[in-house]
Amino acid sequence: MSDRERLHALLGEGEGERLLGALRRGLTRRELLGLLLKGGMLAAAAGSTAGLALSAHAQTPRRGGRLRVASAAASIADTLDPAKQANYTDYLRGCMLHNGLTTLDGRLAPQPELAEWFDSADARSWVFRLREGVLFHNGKALAPEDVVFSLLRHKDPATASKARVLAEQIDSVRATGPREVTVTLKQPNADLPVILGTHHFHIVPAGTTDFSAGIGTGPFRLKEFKRGLRSVVVRNERYWKPGRPYLDEIELSGLGDESARVNALLSGDLDLVGGVNPRSVARIKATAGYDVFVTRSGQYTDLDIRQDLGPGASPDFVLAMKYLFDRPRMRDAVALGYAELGNDQPIDPSHRFYFPGLPQRAYDPERARYHFRKSGLGNTVVPVVASPVAIYSVEMALMLQQAADGIGLKLDVKRMPADGYWSTYWMKSPIAFGNVNARPSADILFTQFFKSDGPWNASRWRNPHFDQLLLLARSESDEARRQQYYADMQTLIHDGAGVGIPMFLSSLDGHTTRLKGLSPVPLGGMMGAAFAEHVWLED
Repeated sequence: MSDRERLHALLGEGEGERLLGALRRGLTRRELLGLLLKGGMLAAAAGSTAGLALSAHAQTPRRGGRLRVASAAASIADTLDPAKQANYTDYLRGCMLHNGLTTLDGRLAPQPELAEWFDSADARSWVFRLREGVLFHNGKALAPEDVVFSLLRHKDPATASKARVLAEQIDSVRATGPREVTVTLKQPNADLPVILGTHHFHIVPAGTTDFSAGIGTGPFRLKEFKRGLRSVVVRNERYWKPGRPYLDEIELSGLGDESARVNALLSGDLDLVGGVNPRSVARIKATAGYDVFVTRSGQYTDLDIRQDLGPGASPDFVLAMKYLFDRPRMRDAVALGYAELGNDQPIDPSHRFYFPGLPQRAYDPERARYHFRKSGLGNTVVPVVASPVAIYSVEMALMLQQAADGIGLKLDVKRMPADGYWSTYWMKSPIAFGNVNARPSADILFTQFFKSDGPWNASRWRNPHFDQLLLLARSESDEARRQQYYADMQTLIHDGAGVGIPMFLSSLDGHTTRLKGLSPVPLGGMMGAAFAEHVWLED
């Protein structure tokens, strides 16, 4: 129960709101105690009301201030077009400038956002009722045509949308009233409101072709954008959520070097940094005025072995590499315990569709040796590409190299710089590490990364049976049958895909203790990229 609800329960809704309203107007602690004593509340509630009110006072957001933030990714391909976003810095910026029809809460359940409600009788035809009074940054009022345009553009190949594979299931999007949009799917999908709550489906003005102004309905307006360097946003004074955002301005940078991010934080040049290495946690916590926010999520760093060329064309080589992962050691020595064991499939143990019956693949040098010999690669030196920007990949690559030496497999670990890694090496090298941010549903994760034509199918795995199961699960209303479909899909990936997933990573955000309002969202650090409208700076 929240402090607001507890105050309502103790004082009644009217008195509780009166007290909270006074707090929001800037009531001091002394004035608050005087008010409580005057009303006899301290004695009547045996101190509980005072404690709750003081707690609420401590958490009352302060308006104003400038926040300096650095994420772990920056690229010359950084974009202001929601459809083309490809890294976490893009997602962070996108959430500052835009809203979706829905948003995802701390349980990853869809909640209304630009749509004040949504409903479907058959999971195929979905009706979204739009809010009144929502304005884009350029003053244009939100209308159904904006939603129609924003959703359908993902289906156009010319858009080059990263969400095209998700949008393919949409058959039509129509304005069916002055504030109503109906989305009809090719087949039922109970997860459509979840899909529309993801970053790529943010709403933009109808007809937009030039995205350089960053026009959206979000809590901040774009002031400056320098691709690959930094962005500056300022408060949207006409934001449709009353009282939000709290900050005046945010400066967002992409800084690939973790030690540089942490040093900048502790020197006072930054207020919030993402992608903190566990080895930096003790140093941050030991520095007065700084702390680390931990979010457990389904994020993972994976070894992507392309199965359409090079060593990965041999299924035995792929299995040999998977058996060389010493997962408990990687969790404890590399992530320092800030991770959960993975099992070469992408659904983490906290997910409702996680399949616990899949046998855990253990570190097994003898099995690895057997499959390596069967692969026929002999004395071939195999390059493995890693980079600090793919979290922990360098450390994991070196551990794999050491394990491979023991079976006669020579791995040549190539450490690449963070700059340009995603555009130059990931999905292009025969064997390279990637990093996958958590997705809100199994359907999205499977569709984007494992479907035969998925845009980020990094191992080029092709399995028609998997594709068929994906469609069946998407339209299945019976929870038990859907659970079985997803269990079968996890097994297929575990057994056949050229992807090794040793562990699921906790997100670690370093921050000044002046920063308040952070809460965990299982999509990843910085509240699943949506921190901007929720946080504030204390004096």
